[in-house]
Amino acid sequence: MRKLLNTLFVTTPDTYMALDGENVVVYREEEILLRVPLHTLESILYFGYKGASPALMGACAERSVRLAFVTPNGRFLAAAAGKVRGNVLLRAQQVRASDDPAARVRFARNFVFGKVYNARWTLERAVRDHAMRLDVEEIKKVSKRLAAALPEILACMGDGQLRGLEGAAAEQYFSVFDQMILQNKDSFYFHGRSRRPPLDNVNALLSFVYTLLANDCAAALEAVGLDPYIGFLHREKPGRTSLALDLMEELRCVMGDRLVLTLINKRVVNEKGFTRQESGAVRMDDATRKALLSAWQNRKQETIKHPFLQEKIPWGLVPYVQALLLARCLRGDLDEYPPFLWK
Repeated sequence: MRKLLNTLFVTTPDTYMALDGENVVVYREEEILLRVPLHTLESILYFGYKGASPALMGACAERSVRLAFVTPNGRFLAAAAGKVRGNVLLRAQQVRASDDPAARVRFARNFVFGKVYNARWTLERAVRDHAMRLDVEEIKKVSKRLAAALPEILACMGDGQLRGLEGAAAEQYFSVFDQMILQNKDSFYFHGRSRRPPLDNVNALLSFVYTLLANDCAAALEAVGLDPYIGFLHREKPGRTSLALDLMEELRCVMGDRLVLTLINKRVVNEKGFTRQESGAVRMDDATRKALLSAWQNRKQETIKHPFLQEKIPWGLVPYVQALLLARCLRGDLDEYPPFLWK
């Protein structure tokens, strides 16, 4: 359990929340684990199945404290919100910002800045850890190009230019991605990004992990009251969670790519877990998928010092913290959305 940004995160298994006077009380069986004054909270995110008492839900609604329920694996279930801080006002501001070209690009370039910054430091971390096995000179060249793109991204004033910078940076990053694959190169190689369907084992892993990350980002946005379908960098399309795709951009390398590289380089996955269909698509078998899901959940339990909050949190809470920061920026509580900058 952790309190961040006036939000209580209840992640301890088998807990139940209730109201005692003006306090939120977290129980595990008969034991009281935590007591927090309700008036100090803006929202509560509960990860689990036992839930909360009707009295607490009613008090949260009355006092405009958003109470969101999420499964332990990060799937959004439901939320109770009051009249003032419910979805309507926040989502109305989200729609206005999405429709305003200047506001839209202001948010979009911060997502892209975070993505390129984290891509660069993913390469730098690989050089630090495996210098003897990599073409350091080539990777350093790409890293410098990504660094040079960062001020251009911050100065960008138009959607088209920003997408061009993002695409060029992604091309540079993926041009050396294959070098970071250190084991079983005959079966695990990367010659370019392929989607719908993935055409090799590495792309199959990347696509699956990106799907998990997108779902977590969508759940985080729902939990804080934002609409995951109304984006800034990714424009609206029926059925596409555009804002979740925006939010995950800065997390792709650090939460997605690095996990895939770890699974390959530590031989957690092997070529026997993949089959090629007649269409050319590559699919994972159930055992490989389960191993990936287990590794994903384990990684989410590891702690990281959040670069903006300067507090230690589990990796699994990073999308939720970023969603909270985005909501605060839309409300005007923050002057600028702070992307997640890993190093």
